[in-house]
Amino acid sequence: MIDFREKVMGCWLGKAAGGTLGQPYEGCDGPLCLTGYDPVPEDMIPNDDLDLQVLWACILDAMEQPCVDRDVFAAAWLKHVEFPWDEYGVAIRNLRMGIPAPYSGEYDNWFKDGLGAAIRSEIWACLAPANPALAAAYAYEDACVDHAGDGIYAAQFLAAMESAAFSEKRIGELLEVGLSVIPGDCRLARAVRDTIRWCAESSDWLDVRQQILEHWGSENFTDVVMNLPFVVMALLLGKGDFSKTVCIAANCGRDADCTAASAGAILGIIDPTGIGQEWLKPIGRKLILNPGIRGLTHPDTLDEFTDMIVALRKRISLRKESTAATPDFSRYALHAQCGVFSPWFAQDDSRFQPKLPAETKTCKFAGNFGQIAADCIPTDSLYMMRFTFELKESSQVRIMFNTPGNCRVWLDGDYLFGREGGRMAPSFHRCPLNQYKNMQLTAGTHELLVGIAPYGKQKVLEWVFGIGDAKTKQWLTNVKSDN
Repeated sequence: MIDFREKVMGCWLGKAAGGTLGQPYEGCDGPLCLTGYDPVPEDMIPNDDLDLQVLWACILDAMEQPCVDRDVFAAAWLKHVEFPWDEYGVAIRNLRMGIPAPYSGEYDNWFKDGLGAAIRSEIWACLAPANPALAAAYAYEDACVDHAGDGIYAAQFLAAMESAAFSEKRIGELLEVGLSVIPGDCRLARAVRDTIRWCAESSDWLDVRQQILEHWGSENFTDVVMNLPFVVMALLLGKGDFSKTVCIAANCGRDADCTAASAGAILGIIDPTGIGQEWLKPIGRKLILNPGIRGLTHPDTLDEFTDMIVALRKRISLRKESTAATPDFSRYALHAQCGVFSPWFAQDDSRFQPKLPAETKTCKFAGNFGQIAADCIPTDSLYMMRFTFELKESSQVRIMFNTPGNCRVWLDGDYLFGREGGRMAPSFHRCPLNQYKNMQLTAGTHELLVGIAPYGKQKVLEWVFGIGDAKTKQWLTNVKSDN
């Protein structure tokens, strides 16, 4: 009989193997045709999937009375994490502005349904084995710092599944356990049930993948409602074969390292002996973290990390129910002078040079993430918005204005960038071309003028406007907007 420690070790080895398989292909569209590591690694590849779980374990282990508490994790984000990516960057910005969890995960967060919390669910299963409800409660405390909605549900779903996997081998039963801890009518639950049905109808993973993309696809490659069904499909069609399962997950593309890592972790818990040496030998057991985790002394190997988790399980408790006061979000609202410039059409700016019209109104937006109904913008017109902001000190910044619609952007009267529609990825590290510009800005007040118009048949026009550090790609919080 496999003991608890072996299953915990299997979890981390399965996760490391799957993550290392998929990591070179993170963000690709797919499908791929991987049958093993390509390239073959010489060590485990660092991955935030595991980095943050190691951080949580070390923080909890250092506490006299370890408590799984959103406020503990929020403090750790600010002290130890330099990752600027997607929802991580937004949460760090919100926490720096004084917005506590769970509001830090929801406010002004275009990426709140990202995969960032789901990929760090395993620790909660290992600290609450065969107790899915407790594992899901632990996962909530972690996930609510940087996610909301389906982004939290995905973490709870996986934590419950992984917890149940310590005593249950049947994938179908594990999926029902996962579904039992999230709202039945949420998008994630519907996507999972669809995937279960499609896998019952077809054993061809390419066919099922196509169904997932047609019904639940997203332009954001980290979206949970698209990616978690890839994990579900891999587990169902892989039928317990580790190699087949992690390769199906990775070959779906999109967030390939995360999906393969999650699938590998679950099979690693169920049967640690099922992970072949072709997966284990290349990565070894050395624990290597990203340099974006700072100021942390961590275990040197997965074996030492496993021992830490096994010992910690007996010491931890769950945060007692308490609610943070709702912040005054009006403090963070952005105001702009808005009006319609007409006539305008994308083919020729020189004939009708866009400018703010004489008649404007002051519009209030809840934050940097804003939207308006497309029918508010007349045909052959630009909706103009003038924002002002104050930079407290001279800085090398990245100005970002990302929208799927037509846009033109000027700063202090000089044209910066623009495009005729495209994808959204409003994070400073991966914002699309022609949606940002790096520049040296002097301290003082600056004026950003933006013109937007629908592209194609868009019914709602959304955008994210931000000012970040050009080097670190973190949101700047020393910027005072006119509000």
